[in-house]
Amino acid sequence: MPSSVIRFFRYAPDTRELMVTFVSGRLYVYEDVPPEVAAAFRDARAKGTFFNREIRDRYAYRDITHEYAG
Repeated sequence: MPSSVIRFFRYAPDTRELMVTFVSGRLYVYEDVPPEVAAAFRDARAKGTFFNREIRDRYAYRDITHEYAG
């Protein structure tokens, strides 16, 4: 999953939350993301492009960066 924008992501199907860690170190949780969108994101060759087109500005999110800061 090499991406110049997204370092890591994890999807929790039970809560429909998509946690995305960006290369900048910012960490966000996107809420109520359908499983098919998460699967398409996982399978996308260009993660950043998919994220910008299909997830960003479409789902409510929380910035949880500070919760994981040292």
